[in-house]
Amino acid sequence: MLDLQRLRALHAVSVHGTVGAAALALGYTPSAVSQQIAKLERETRTVLLEREGRGVRLTDEARQLVSAAQELLAIVERAETELEERRGRPSGRLTVAAFASAARGLMPGVLAELGRRHPALDARLSEVDPHLSVDLVAKGAVDLVVAHDWDIAPLPAPPGLEQAVIGNDLCDLLVPEGHPFAGRAAVRREELGGERWICQPPGRVCHDWLLRTLRAAGHEPDIVHQADENPTLVALVAAGLGVALIPRLGRGPLPAGVVEVPLDPMPVRRLYALWRTGAARRPAIVETVRVLGEQWPEVAAHPPR
Repeated sequence: MLDLQRLRALHAVSVHGTVGAAALALGYTPSAVSQQIAKLERETRTVLLEREGRGVRLTDEARQLVSAAQELLAIVERAETELEERRGRPSGRLTVAAFASAARGLMPGVLAELGRRHPALDARLSEVDPHLSVDLVAKGAVDLVVAHDWDIAPLPAPPGLEQAVIGNDLCDLLVPEGHPFAGRAAVRREELGGERWICQPPGRVCHDWLLRTLRAAGHEPDIVHQADENPTLVALVAAGLGVALIPRLGRGPLPAGVVEVPLDPMPVRRLYALWRTGAARRPAIVETVRVLGEQWPEVAAHPPR
């Protein structure tokens, strides 16, 4: 008889790529995950993981087990959803993944409100980039995702997922004090050529949006500095090293030496909640989506200055 927890551990390694990342997602230690998989190997008399550099690679037999595990976990999810529905209140563990600025600017209030209303609900947050988080929820690695897309770069939602719009996050042009744009009522996108840009690295949604936006306006962006975190980008602007397009959510108050200038038209970033169709009736999902919708107007009404 195959043990579900051991299959869950193998499935997590498949989704997250390493034993350490799987352990972090499951709330275990890496040694505990390794032990679970070692026991599964003994039970099946099959090698499931092979060393590859500093990481591991799933064998063909392991991939077959992962496929079966995903089906079993979906069945378990449906059963848990039905039980939670019968109780009529959110309960159990709910894993949520959110991109960095939502994890900082939106989720603390949401999680606190969920804990206040529903003590039996154990909601747990991980910070994950939208490019990765949508795949995680589709594969059953997390229960709900808070992701975003941009007005010219829609977020694709795989089959089997449902989504709800949380709200629109506005984006401003940040320039150093004394820049020619400082003090302007608005700047059009066609005027952005020739600037030295500070942005996130390639592969991130904000980086891709900047490239598409400037190229659509006839400019090839000169990206001189790259950093993952918005506070780092703002600090580079404050030092006079370039300009940046930064969303308001989770940005924090602007330091001295940085001026916010509206763009015309103003860039819009849409926030979504996504979850699996099989869990759509789960009270914990329904309530979390409701609280996200309740909290957003308050967050959006008080952007940092």
